[in-house]
Amino acid sequence: MPDTAAPAAPPFPPSILATAAPAIPAARAWAAAYRGAAGPPIDLTQAVPGYPPHPDLLARLGAEAARLANAGYGAIEGEESLRAALAADLAGRYGAAFAAEDIVITAGCNLAFVMAMTALVGPGAAVLLPAPWYFNHQMALTMQGIETVPLPCRAEDGFVPDPGRAAALIGERVRAVVLVTPNNPTGAIYPPEVIAAFAALCRRRRIALVLDETYRDFLPGDAPPHALFADPAWREGLVQLYSFSKSYCVPGHRVGAIVAGPAIRAQLCKVLDTLQICAPRAAQAALAWAVPALAAWREGNRDVMAARAAAFRRAFAALPGWRIDALGAYFAYLRLPEDAPDAVATAARLAAERGLMTLPGPFFGPGQERHLRLAFANADEATIARVPARLG
Repeated sequence: MPDTAAPAAPPFPPSILATAAPAIPAARAWAAAYRGAAGPPIDLTQAVPGYPPHPDLLARLGAEAARLANAGYGAIEGEESLRAALAADLAGRYGAAFAAEDIVITAGCNLAFVMAMTALVGPGAAVLLPAPWYFNHQMALTMQGIETVPLPCRAEDGFVPDPGRAAALIGERVRAVVLVTPNNPTGAIYPPEVIAAFAALCRRRRIALVLDETYRDFLPGDAPPHALFADPAWREGLVQLYSFSKSYCVPGHRVGAIVAGPAIRAQLCKVLDTLQICAPRAAQAALAWAVPALAAWREGNRDVMAARAAAFRRAFAALPGWRIDALGAYFAYLRLPEDAPDAVATAARLAAERGLMTLPGPFFGPGQERHLRLAFANADEATIARVPARLG
């Protein structure tokens, strides 16, 4: 007799089943019930630039997309022109020597992280990740069968991780420590001496330090964020991640970068060739022009973000009950009033009843039930001024 039983569900891998669902669509779904009573919706869930790309960059993106040469495969490591431009930019920012050979170009910084973890860590090992963490980092580790070892960061420390506490958590299976500065989700900026202490710890333990500096172009002042690149031995165990998405307002074009030494790059190229073959070529060509040509424009955008951060502080100065526990780059990390429900319930209610979309702290790891993250970068100062009324 024919088998008429219903087909079984696909046997999904345990690592995929253990990976959290995408956070931002979940938070935005709460706003489906909003009926506009408080005014137009305000979406502060995603870290996106709240201004358009430079018009000359848009023109070049179009022109490069129309070039036949850019329709073909490119170099695994990325276009030489962009790697050289970024090397020069890094030299100016950090006061150290860089070459194009130190850099590989990736299809966005999220994929840069995935590929770095694939090359450096692998299934069955572990990574030390400060908490609260960027949820896509933890998702990527879980998806690859890599254990996440949380390093709790405290509000009273400004959410800056403690190297001493980290040392106690690094066991035999930990193959890398990840730092994100300026931080997503908190906005905390790690002092250079803290970054140096983590680098020394990783050298002693013979593990990699992966430093995600996606938001480095929004740091105040022109001093180097740290001095790690001044050490000639940095290429032995330091990996820097960078994103063009925020600095040049092109997140949809998916271009990121990994800075690493030759031994690490040799392994990375296997991963790059397998997972992406090459990053988008038209965007790379346009960005190779933009990195030097739009330096002043990029600095102007840093000032725009600083003004929005200041506007956020002013707006919240007179709001009773709420507290800004950390603020920087694109983000404010808010502590809920004592009489408010926990973060998930509060975020759901704000979205459904007041049209304010935020991300609750538990999306960023354990122990965050009393915090909300607000990404103010995509809101102008007038919109920021309206946020406290939605929270009041």
